[in-house]
Amino acid sequence: MIGASKPVRIAHTLEADIRSGMLNRGDPLASESALVKRFSVSRNTIRKSLEILSSKGLITTKSGIGSFVTFDGKTIDDRSGWSVALASGDIRLETRVLALARGPIGISDAPTLDSSEFLVVDRLRFRAEDGEGVSLERSRVPWQDTFVGVLDEGLEAGSLTELLRSKGLIVAGGDEWAGVLPALSDADARLMQRRAGEPMLRLRRLTRGADGSVIEFVESILDPVMFGLHMEF
Repeated sequence: MIGASKPVRIAHTLEADIRSGMLNRGDPLASESALVKRFSVSRNTIRKSLEILSSKGLITTKSGIGSFVTFDGKTIDDRSGWSVALASGDIRLETRVLALARGPIGISDAPTLDSSEFLVVDRLRFRAEDGEGVSLERSRVPWQDTFVGVLDEGLEAGSLTELLRSKGLIVAGGDEWAGVLPALSDADARLMQRRAGEPMLRLRRLTRGADGSVIEFVESILDPVMFGLHMEF
């Protein structure tokens, strides 16, 4: 966490409390006043930290009432870079790395980024019992020389997010777009062992650090039966 802003460091600490089970779904987070006292920072800093947690789907904040944990342990493992989603806990899933390389972005409608080379990480998550893919993820991280060893040694504990954190690349915010992919392409259908032409969900996510620099762009193609979006209003 060296070099990360105070809101990011505090959000990371609170996220660890949530993911470790110290706080469960529906539990109230400590009040802003209590968090101000715990971390010895301003109320504005705490609010920025809560916004980070909310953007990751870990909490929801209700005006005049407080913040509550929404993480229920059923989201796809964020440490592996998967967008927040709902999935059945009864299905055993496995993950396969399809590509780990240095190269161009290779995604046709990706946003224009200030980099021509990227750490390319493609992963498939599939049902263990039949091999059918439920999510296909293409991550692109602007290349830096500290990634050289990754191509030989692999990801940090199998996790791209942990690798980025170890390099000091901490997500402070970003944008996510959700839509429908009308027809799965022949090439992706072969990778996922699914029927070409079937509709899928498609998420695109662009994350940035506290200084506004791009950390990662990722495209995820998801099984619409297994995954869904959850919004409170």
